Amino acid sequence: MFRTPLILLLAGLVGAAVLSAQATAAGTIQAQGSATLNVQPDQAQLSVSVSTDAATAQQAASQNGTQTNQVLNALKQVLGNSGTVQTIGYSINPRYSSGTNPTVIGYTAMNTVQITTSDLSLPGQLIDAASGSGATNVYGLTFGLHDPDPSRQQALTAATKQALAHATAIAAGLSGKAGPVISAQETGTTVPIVSPVQAVGAISSTPIVTGYVTVTANVTVTVQLQ
Repeated sequence: MFRTPLILLLAGLVGAAVLSAQATAAGTIQAQGSATLNVQPDQAQLSVSVSTDAATAQQAASQNGTQTNQVLNALKQVLGNSGTVQTIGYSINPRYSSGTNPTVIGYTAMNTVQITTSDLSLPGQLIDAASGSGATNVYGLTFGLHDPDPSRQQALTAATKQALAHATAIAAGLSGKAGPVISAQETGTTVPIVSPVQAVGAISSTPIVTGYVTVTANVTVTVQLQ
C-alpha cells in the first residue's frame, strides 16, 4: 500500500534531476583580458651597509657603530625631511682561518639600513653621501609606488573590458551573443623598477634614471552564451 507514494516520490526526484541537468547544460564562455600600465614612480628605496672587521666581537661592534653613525649623518643631511632611514639588519659573525682545522681569527660586524624617499632627485646624492662617508655596500635601488592601488584598479578595469570584448567575439563566432556575467576572477601585480647598484667609492653626482613602474592586471570572466 506504500508503492504509489514511493513511485510519485521517485518521479519527482527524476523530474528535478532533469531540470537541474538542463540548467547545467546551458552554454557558457570563458575569456581572458590583460592590461599593462606604465606609471611614473613616486618613491625610491636604497639599502646601505657598513661592515667592519676586528679581533674581537666588541671591537668590531664598536668600530661599526662609529662608522655607521658617520654614514647615517651624511645620509640624513641629504635626505632632510624627504624620507626615512630604517635599520633592516645587524649581525656580528666570527671569521675563520682556512685549512683543515679552521680557528676563529676575528669578527665581522655589519649594519644595514634602508632609505626611503619621495624625492626622486635624491638617490644619486644619497649614493654619493653613503659611499663617501664609509659605507661598505650600496645596493638594491628600486623605484615604486607609495600607493599602487589606484593604478592597479585602472589596470583591472581595462583588463575586464578586454575580457568582455573577447567573450563577445567568441559568442559571435558561435552564432550567439554574450549574456550575463557568471563569474570574474582577477590577478594583479605591481612590478617596481629595480636598478642594480653596487656603488663603493662612486664618482661624484652618480647619474640615476628612474624610468617607469609597470602595473599589470589579468582578468578571467565567464558569461552565459545566448
